[in-house]
Amino acid sequence: MFGIKKRYNRIRREAEIMNVLVKHGFGYIADRINLQVIGKKKVSAGEEKIPVPVRARLVLEDLGPTFIKFGQILSMRPDLIPVEFAEEFKKLLDEVPPFEYEHVEKQIRGELGSSVGELFREFKKEPTAAASIGQVHNAKLKTDDTVVVKVQRPGIEDIIEADVEILFNIARLVTKHIPESRLYDPVGIVEEFARTIRRELDYTIEGRNADRLRKNFEGDDTVYIPLVYWDFTTRKVITMELVKGYKVSEIEKSLNSENRKKISENIAKSYMKQIFIDGFFHADPHPGNIFVRNSQIVLMDFGMVGRVDDYTKEKIANLFIAIIQKDIDDIIEKLLDIGMVSDETDIPKFRADITEVIEEYYGTSLQQVDIPTMLNNILKTTIRHKIIIPSNFILLIKTLVTMEGICREVDPEFNLTEISKPFVEALIKEKMSPRYLMDKFMKTVTEFNELLIKMPRKVDQILSKLETGDLVIDLEHKGLTKFISEMDTSSNRLSASLIISAIIVGSSIIMLTGKGPLLFGFPVFGVVGFAIAAILGMGLVISILRSGKF
Repeated sequence: MFGIKKRYNRIRREAEIMNVLVKHGFGYIADRINLQVIGKKKVSAGEEKIPVPVRARLVLEDLGPTFIKFGQILSMRPDLIPVEFAEEFKKLLDEVPPFEYEHVEKQIRGELGSSVGELFREFKKEPTAAASIGQVHNAKLKTDDTVVVKVQRPGIEDIIEADVEILFNIARLVTKHIPESRLYDPVGIVEEFARTIRRELDYTIEGRNADRLRKNFEGDDTVYIPLVYWDFTTRKVITMELVKGYKVSEIEKSLNSENRKKISENIAKSYMKQIFIDGFFHADPHPGNIFVRNSQIVLMDFGMVGRVDDYTKEKIANLFIAIIQKDIDDIIEKLLDIGMVSDETDIPKFRADITEVIEEYYGTSLQQVDIPTMLNNILKTTIRHKIIIPSNFILLIKTLVTMEGICREVDPEFNLTEISKPFVEALIKEKMSPRYLMDKFMKTVTEFNELLIKMPRKVDQILSKLETGDLVIDLEHKGLTKFISEMDTSSNRLSASLIISAIIVGSSIIMLTGKGPLLFGFPVFGVVGFAIAAILGMGLVISILRSGKF
């Protein structure tokens, strides 16, 4: 019975999604993937005149929390969707009405095992913020510690899982029936979203992220990370220290320039440390997630973080140095080193376009070089040329661009180049140090030694499979369509030549016998054979001349 109800709900939701697509002028998608739309709605007046990215945003807004979150995550991934869609999806707001307090109490009791009154000295019934996944309440523990409690929206996990399943079904149908969509890998996009949203549904992951950042900034008076109260934290409830301050977007106009400069520098330096030293950074630096108390920066909301391993860190540092030095050839080489070149990439055209982007900054002083904007333009150019860039690198650039914009709002004279250069140069210096080079050499020797040890066993396994006939080699050929077509043409011409030759030889033998019906003293079959051979031969010659390949 439960299965039938679940299937009915899914069918009803799919129908709702299709109707919203039709409403905003995307009915052709439903038609192309062979989905029937129940109670088909008409396209709104003037809807077709609205740009496609805008209509796509309206679709996500109409479909509710899961799809709004889907769009927000995609807005940070221009490598997965066209850039114009990513820009439009940035306008999506995760603002939904709060759920009733009785559900808050029920969720807390179910997760923490006690009632609100037993756990907290005070608990504000009115939420301070509400979003699609959860809402936040101010409270006070029995120890008099003031805290914020984020409670997950009841049933949201089931809703999101159901919508994700529908998204997977639609993505598979789109991939199957709309060949041009395969360029963007619809199933891969949904997989990326599913991974991200499922992590956000687990508040213990957010708590661990906060703890790691807090540890990384121990002893640093310029940055503060709120404390997580683990005794009051589960997958669906997280309790953190309440930090007094004001949002960076609410900095008073009267604040003097010296304080503004200090605040912007503290924000930038904190991110440079996270990226180039710790390799672990807060990846959602919008104004609502950065608070200020005096000149100290307080980071909030740790559901989205980025990671930079040593290899990527070194590549980023090398790219930064190349950009600072305005070495176009080196920038191109570093980008090709970071990314993966696809079969569709035209390297000479890519070099020309990147050169055009970089040359815009020639003739400007180092202080005037806007590295985040340059990086963003380079990223757009790279994606346009179908060079696959690692997702953590794209997230890092988006974080830098957002952070730099916030710092400029605080201090119009802010310059990220001046802040970032010492961090990048220190990283490069570290990578060139004798100790680092020796460690890298020893690691390489160890890996090579392990390879030598494993090689005999691997070779033995391959030979054993070869002996038993179990070895299957699956080779995928790409770019051979033209070659195969030309081979077909050549083999057809060769076959035609052999047939013509056979007819000529046969006709000649008949002519020599002199037997059979005669025409002008020659055997009729011989004459007909020569005529057929002449016609076929002339056609073959004309075909070869037309192809231009002779």
